[in-house]
Amino acid sequence: MILRGRAHKYGKNVDTDVIIPGRYCNLIDPAELGKHALEDLDPGFVKKVRPGDLIVAETNFGCGSSREVAAVALKGAGVAGVVAKSFARIFYRNCINTGLPIFECPEGVDGINDGDTITVDAANGVIRNETTGREFRATQFPRFMQDLIAQGGLLRYVEQRLAAKAATGDRTPDAV
Repeated sequence: MILRGRAHKYGKNVDTDVIIPGRYCNLIDPAELGKHALEDLDPGFVKKVRPGDLIVAETNFGCGSSREVAAVALKGAGVAGVVAKSFARIFYRNCINTGLPIFECPEGVDGINDGDTITVDAANGVIRNETTGREFRATQFPRFMQDLIAQGGLLRYVEQRLAAKAATGDRTPDAV
């Protein structure tokens, strides 16, 4: 999977309460959630973000509550992925479960400015700042996790696996 878009850069400890404010957590439609992504941190975000853009952030991105809708809201806003120095663990797992690609790359965060165009080769863990020509290495997920994210998250991954097994008549249980 190759991601390419503009960087929207933020600082440390961006919590889930500013990724999607609690007053919108009753919404279930990703597009509706996306209309409110980051509005308390960056009120102009939804007007400037374009499909395929990426969030670039300092440490502990996604800290705070365990709301899975934070990752869903970013996807609903058109965010293709997040590059950060580190992620809060619950948000990290929520991104995997919802299919939002995330990349830990401290050097990349330091080498990317707001508005730079970046390309991420998810399979190889390479982040390229197209504006400056610099390349960085992100921590890679195992192939299984890359496939899970690429298929749109845990639910879609399981649905596709079950459909494939049903189509072949395979009744053997998957290994855990």
